[in-house]
Amino acid sequence: MAHRFLSSTNRISARFAFIFTVSLSCTYLCYSIIFCRSTIMTKQGYDGKRCPPNKNAGGKKLLGKLDDCASLDARSALEESAARRGPSDYRDQSKSPASSDNHSTELKLKNMSVAQRYGNKKLPNALIVGVKKGGTRAVLEFIRIHPDVRALGTEPHFFDRNYDRGLDWYRGLMPRTLDSQITLEKTPSYFVTREAPRRISSMSHETKLIIVVRNPVTRAISDYTQTLSKKPDIPTFEELAFKNRSLGLVDTSWNAIRIGMYILHLENWLQYFRLSQLHFVSGERLITDPAGEMGRVQDFLGLKRIITDKHFYFNRTKGFPCLKKPESSSQPRCLGKSKGRTHVQIDQEVIEQLREFYRPFNVKFYETVGQDFRWD
Repeated sequence: MAHRFLSSTNRISARFAFIFTVSLSCTYLCYSIIFCRSTIMTKQGYDGKRCPPNKNAGGKKLLGKLDDCASLDARSALEESAARRGPSDYRDQSKSPASSDNHSTELKLKNMSVAQRYGNKKLPNALIVGVKKGGTRAVLEFIRIHPDVRALGTEPHFFDRNYDRGLDWYRGLMPRTLDSQITLEKTPSYFVTREAPRRISSMSHETKLIIVVRNPVTRAISDYTQTLSKKPDIPTFEELAFKNRSLGLVDTSWNAIRIGMYILHLENWLQYFRLSQLHFVSGERLITDPAGEMGRVQDFLGLKRIITDKHFYFNRTKGFPCLKKPESSSQPRCLGKSKGRTHVQIDQEVIEQLREFYRPFNVKFYETVGQDFRWD
């Protein structure tokens, strides 16, 4: 009897031990599954927040070094777009002009988007400082299509009219740029403002300066034509240009005449800047060979030559080159109605007298800058 009881008790204990062992194993298995799933989800969540690897990391960096995921995504998108289009050397896309134009426009738009979100407002690295009626607006509009340039569209007149507002005010006007981009502004009156070179040098000794020059006689006539369109009652060009025309005495106090005496203004700039910091654009060649002139501007600014002859066409109505229609626009980009207007007709004898007046100034200017603009 006692033996049966013990045997029964042993069987119950064995069953209990078995059930307990199975229960413990199941519990451990459940916890293991739950823990493993949690770990995997956490890992996935973490990976989702990491910047995805750039499969084109070995390619050229189009936007420079960026530190955040959104910036890296933008750069990856640009590189993938470049990969779809083929080689990334824009100068070699002669088979597809429209593709080159649209690609540089795409780069510009994406760089602008990234700069607006993650860029900083900085004081300009380069300035277009002159000259009035030389072609400064054209240079600004042409260089703005480069993806590594952000430019202020309006003329801030900081170094001539608004200097007392301070550099913080000036910086606040600038567009946001990435570290790899150049900030640029244009105010043509700087070139003839006595205080401008000193003030710009105080901002930065390393500022690059672009000066667009043009035959001073043609420039003066263009200047007068613009003024006449706003003030039709002003005296004639001849009356303003000469103190005594019969004696050939030119009135150098008239601003339209004085601006064209380039060497006088240049001497002031060379007191504060090295000649190598100044780049002179020919207003005439900007019309006949815009790609060549803009290529030299890009070289001066340390930029890759992305703006080429594929970006331009000659508008016979305006007598001026325009930018070809980008993919995102329904119209080509030409300068405003005030650009390329027909000049007032001036007596040829007056033109010859002014050419004689400007000749010694021109020769000295050619010698100083080491470039013959062939205005004589």
